[in-house]
Amino acid sequence: MAMITDVEDFFTKGCGRCERFGTPDCSTRLWIGGLLELRRICLDMGLQETVKWGHPCYMHAGRNITLFGAFRGDYRMHFMNGALLGDPEGILQPNGPNAQTRDVLYFKSNDDVLRLEPVIRAYLAESMGYAEKGIRAEKVERDLEMPDELIEALDADPELAEAYHNLTPGRQRSYIHNLNGAKQSATRVTRIEKFRDHIIAGKGALER
Repeated sequence: MAMITDVEDFFTKGCGRCERFGTPDCSTRLWIGGLLELRRICLDMGLQETVKWGHPCYMHAGRNITLFGAFRGDYRMHFMNGALLGDPEGILQPNGPNAQTRDVLYFKSNDDVLRLEPVIRAYLAESMGYAEKGIRAEKVERDLEMPDELIEALDADPELAEAYHNLTPGRQRSYIHNLNGAKQSATRVTRIEKFRDHIIAGKGALER
């Protein structure tokens, strides 16, 4: 099943990643109230709305600021440069056990967004300021030098991250080599979307 490319589909049908797409059982149906509140805040702050990796992504000054999605047990707001945030409220959490930064807000209730709206707005404003100044978080030392687009895709997609980290080093390198061969960021994003099923299946970039 192909991931969505129209942001409206996310809020009416889902992300397009599984057979629950477009059904009442889709995870987005469970959390639609909170997701729409997140959307309202992002748009109200002047962020540009787009779709990346099957999720709504909000941009400013040419940079990804935040991305959010829905799961069975929660819905999440991922700050793409969360390592820069001071997080004075101490509410950011890592995106999984292997994550090295705290950059995700987890919501367990549709009412959580309204309760946390002042904090969400403050964190978005801080992120937008970094984007305007061209400030990026220092890259974490990794065994393999991954392109930013792959790092962001893995951070935003727990299932993909788990599958990628379970690949052999050689298969991981095959994807990195392929992605680094693309000159444009948009091309790398498109390739990652096409590679997703292959990675989930445990295959390398050149395997059939």
